[in-house]
Amino acid sequence: MFGSGSKDKSTTSATGLSAEKDGVATTVIAKGTTIEGKFECSENVRLDGVIQGEVKVDKRFVMGEGSFVQGNIHARDAAVKGKVKGDVHVREALHLMETAVIEGNITAKTMIVDEGARYNGTCRIGDTSAVISNTKN
Repeated sequence: MFGSGSKDKSTTSATGLSAEKDGVATTVIAKGTTIEGKFECSENVRLDGVIQGEVKVDKRFVMGEGSFVQGNIHARDAAVKGKVKGDVHVREALHLMETAVIEGNITAKTMIVDEGARYNGTCRIGDTSAVISNTKN
């Protein structure tokens, strides 16, 4: 009655990044929004704003261009176009896209780095389950 019949629930923005995966709901933190303190979410998260504090996402964490996190990030998998000042711990795949800037250490099972992406810190890729499980506390 109110729709066009299409049930597209993805939260793809102009950057082409979608935090939705497997039809799971997404929490969107819009541009102009700042969160201070520890942020935790059991679902997918799309960040276009700023988080100043630790980030824990049980599923997919997507950072759009212009987004910023000052603090450590813990997620199942992540795609980054924004800037991070802190350590990034990803249990599965981390994708640093062309505008990504990470100032901190990276731990991930797999990682893709697009041309133009930058990171400054140590990088540990492979079977990192012991390292990541110690950071969940």
